[in-house]
Amino acid sequence: MRQRRNMLIVLELATICLALMILIPFLMILINSFKDIRESALFGLSLPTEWQFSNYKDIFAQAHIVRGFMNSFLISSCVVLCVNVFASMAAFIIQRRDDRFLRTAYYLFIMGLIVPVSIVPTIKLMGDLHIRGTYFSLIMYYTAVLLPFAVFLLVGFMKSIPRELDEAALLEGCGYFRLYVQIILPLIITVLVTVAIVVMVSVWNDFFGPFYLMTDSTKWTIVLQIFNFVTMYSTNWGVVFAFMVVVIAPILLIYLFLQRYIIDGLTAGSLKG
Repeated sequence: MRQRRNMLIVLELATICLALMILIPFLMILINSFKDIRESALFGLSLPTEWQFSNYKDIFAQAHIVRGFMNSFLISSCVVLCVNVFASMAAFIIQRRDDRFLRTAYYLFIMGLIVPVSIVPTIKLMGDLHIRGTYFSLIMYYTAVLLPFAVFLLVGFMKSIPRELDEAALLEGCGYFRLYVQIILPLIITVLVTVAIVVMVSVWNDFFGPFYLMTDSTKWTIVLQIFNFVTMYSTNWGVVFAFMVVVIAPILLIYLFLQRYIIDGLTAGSLKG
């Protein structure tokens, strides 16, 4: 009994330490976003001598910030739609059809979770297809990168759906597409919401994808707009930190309000798989 209690104390302390490791950087960013150029350059955790709310005013005074938000929202929404549609269809066929070729295809999807993305061949491929620098190239890139995770999660969840539903529907004359749309799709909404949130967060926070694939600065996502506030010789870190708060805030709010769906979806996809 005492050994178990000691183990719980150790786990609680470890959890607190991990939480502090995550929260302290956020706290530093938030506090320094209200400091002037001299104080913010120290990267301290102390409260500012004089609160500089003008840092946030300077950010929204620039038109490219609004454009960056619009670009990020457009790309994220399109990727969420593509991943959910393609992954749910692929998972349905892989899990509901007993076929050796489809099982091989599933293993190829799993390899996509293990093998890292190689950016140089990706850039060359986009160039050969003459789509580099377009929204379409970035949407297809993110869809390909995030599709394996979604397929893995959805296949695991679909294993818990009884095959008797398929057999009954097929006996009634229901085709596979109608079976997918009217029976299977409503049952996997929870996992699709989880996939949508994870994909949205991944695309919104990514830096290297648009950095390498977007050649036109007017199509930059909000994360890349940080280049407009960082210079080689002089950087107002108060404004930079304020910009980081503005970028993080939407995703943080989404996670706080929808974390229950994330946990439920991930748990369903793992335990029932």
